[in-house]
Amino acid sequence: SSRTARSEEDRDSLWDAWGSWSECSRTCGGGASYSLRRCLSSKICEGRNIRYRTCSNVDCPPEAGDFRAQQCSAHNDVKYQGQFYEWLPVSNDPDNPCSLKCQARGTALIVELAPKVLDGTRCYTESLDMCISGLCQIVGCDHQLGSAVKEDNCGVCNGDGSTCRLIRGHFKSQLSASKLDDTVVAIPYGSRQVRLVLKGPDHLYLETKTLQGMKSENSLSTTGSFLVENSSIDFQKFPDKEILRISGPLTADFTIKIHYAGAADSSVQFIFYQPIIHRWRETDFFPCSASCGGGYQLTSAECFDLRSNRVVADQYCHYYPENVKPKPKLQECNLDPCPASDGYKQIMPYDLYHPLPRWESTPWTACSSSCGGGIQSRSVSCVEEDIQGHISPVEEWKCMYTPKMPVVQPCNIFDCPKWLAQEWSPCTVTCGQGLRYRVVLCIDHRGMHTGGCSTKTKPHIKEECVVPTPCYKPKEKLPVEAKLPWYKQAQELDEGTAVSEEPSFIPEAWSACSVTCGVGSQMRLVKCQVLLSFSQSVADLPIDECEGPKPVSQRACYSGPCSGEATEYTPEETWLLHGSLQEFEELYDWEYEGFTECSESCGGGVQEAVVTCLNKQTREVADETLCVSSRRPPQLLKACSLDPCPPR
Repeated sequence: SSRTARSEEDRDSLWDAWGSWSECSRTCGGGASYSLRRCLSSKICEGRNIRYRTCSNVDCPPEAGDFRAQQCSAHNDVKYQGQFYEWLPVSNDPDNPCSLKCQARGTALIVELAPKVLDGTRCYTESLDMCISGLCQIVGCDHQLGSAVKEDNCGVCNGDGSTCRLIRGHFKSQLSASKLDDTVVAIPYGSRQVRLVLKGPDHLYLETKTLQGMKSENSLSTTGSFLVENSSIDFQKFPDKEILRISGPLTADFTIKIHYAGAADSSVQFIFYQPIIHRWRETDFFPCSASCGGGYQLTSAECFDLRSNRVVADQYCHYYPENVKPKPKLQECNLDPCPASDGYKQIMPYDLYHPLPRWESTPWTACSSSCGGGIQSRSVSCVEEDIQGHISPVEEWKCMYTPKMPVVQPCNIFDCPKWLAQEWSPCTVTCGQGLRYRVVLCIDHRGMHTGGCSTKTKPHIKEECVVPTPCYKPKEKLPVEAKLPWYKQAQELDEGTAVSEEPSFIPEAWSACSVTCGVGSQMRLVKCQVLLSFSQSVADLPIDECEGPKPVSQRACYSGPCSGEATEYTPEETWLLHGSLQEFEELYDWEYEGFTECSESCGGGVQEAVVTCLNKQTREVADETLCVSSRRPPQLLKACSLDPCPPR
C-alpha cells in the first residue's frame, strides 16, 4: 500500500496545480465549468489536464425557452444552401445526442448545424445528463457529474417514496340527456407522472386553478405538446382513443373532464403520484410550568399545510396513514431556587418528583359510517399520577400547558364502493332473439375490485337482445339460455380474486374459444401476485409462494353448432352447457301438465298424466335434456269414460 501511495504521489507531482474554475457555460438550467492543469514533465503525464463540474443549477424562468432551441435559432440569419430557414431543435437523437441537429420549420429538412452543442445542453429532454465537449455525461439528481443518484416517484432526490402516494382508477361514462360533460378526476397541485387513456367517442378537456385562484380551460383539440399553467402537456388524439401525459410536477390544480360526443360509452383509465401536502411539524417547547424552583416544558406536533405554509387541523394529517405524529419531548426548566423575598413563584404546584399532569383519552368509538365520511368520538380528561403510580382526574386547567386532544374527528372519508358495469357480450344467437351478458364489478375508491356494494343497486348482468337477421334453420332443441355460457363467465369475473397483501393466485381473463363452432377450449394465465402496500404496485411471485389450490388454466367452451349440422349435442357438450351450471339445474324441473285424451270414448278407458320440462321462471316448455339432473316423476294413470257404450 505504501508503494501504491508513493506511485500516485509521483504521478501527481508531474502535474502543475489545478487552475481556477472557468465561468459557467450557462446562467441557469444547469451548465458546466472547467479547470485546467499543465504537465511539468518532458514525458507524458498520466491523467487528464481538464476537469469539469456542474454549475448554475437553478431553474430558468419560463420565458427563457429551451437551450437547444436557442442554439438552433442562432442560425436563422445564416443562409443554408442559399436560403434562409427558421430552425427548430431535433431532440433525443439516440445515435448522437450531443450534436446540434435542427429541422427547418414547415419542411422535412433536418440538418446537423454543428458537431457539438454548447456545454450544459441536456442530452435528452427528460434527463439531467448533459453534453460536455461533445460527449453525454451522466448527471445525478444531486447535480453532480458521474452521480447515479435519482429522484423517487415523488420527485425527491434519493428519496424513499414516502412523500407521495400512487393514485390509480377507472372512470366509466354514464350517458344522460341532461349532461354534456362529467368530471373524471381531480389531480392536485404538485402531482407527478400523470397518465390518462380514454377509449371511446368522447373527448377529454382540462380545467385548471392556480394557488392564487386563477381559473382556465383547455379543450385539448389537437395532438401536440404545449404548456398549461407552466406544466408541459403531451396529448395524442386518435379516432377512438386519446392519451394525456404530464410529467409534472403540476403547477396548479388540474381537473380532467370528459365531453360527451357520441351514443356509445367511453372509459378512462388514470394513474398519477399525488404529493402528501399535510405533514406533522414539531413545535418549540411550551413555556415552563414554573417560574423558579424547577418545572417542566413539553413540545408538541402540529399539522402543517405545505402548499399554504400554515397550520391546519390535525385531521388533515391523520388522513394519510404514512404520517406518524411525533411523540412530545419533555425537559426540565427554571431549576434555580426561588428568591426568599419573592416566595415560591410556581405556575403549577408540582415539584421535581411529581409527574406532570397529562391529557388521557378513551379509545375512539366505531365510525358512524364504513365509507363516504363518518364521525367518531372519544372523551378526553386531565389526569394526575402520584408518586405511587395512582392516577386520578384533576381540573382541566392543569393540563392547559399543551393543547387538548380533539374529542371528535372525521373517519372513513374515502368514497364508498360502487358498481362498475363492463361492456355487453355479443348476443348469444346469430339470428332472432337471444340474450347478452356483462360483468358488473364492485370497485372501491382505489379502483380495485372489492366487496361492500349494495345488492339492491347492482345493475343487471343479463338482458334480451335481437339480431335483425331472419332465422332459416330449424328450431334448435335447446333454448338460447343454454348457449355460450356468458352468464357463467360473467359470474366468474364478478367473483374474481383481487390482489391483496397476501400472496394469492390471480387468474387473467379467459382467451377466446379455440374454435368458432362446436366444442373447443379456452386458456388463461394464472399468476401468483402480491400487493406491495408501500408503493401500491403489484409484484409477480413464483407459483410456489401462493398457498391453496391453483385455479384451472384450461376449460372447454362451446361456440354453437357448426354450419349445416343438426343441433345435436354430445355428452361432453351437454355437460358443458348444463352439467356444470347450477343455475340451469335450479331453473328447469319436471311438472305435470294435465292428462292425455281418454283412450276410449265410453265403456271405460285410461288417461295418462303428461310430464313436461318447464322453465320455472317463464313457465315455458323446455327441452327435456334441461331437466336431466332432476328425477322424472312416476307415470300417473286414471280411469275415464266410465259410462256404458250405447248398444249398436
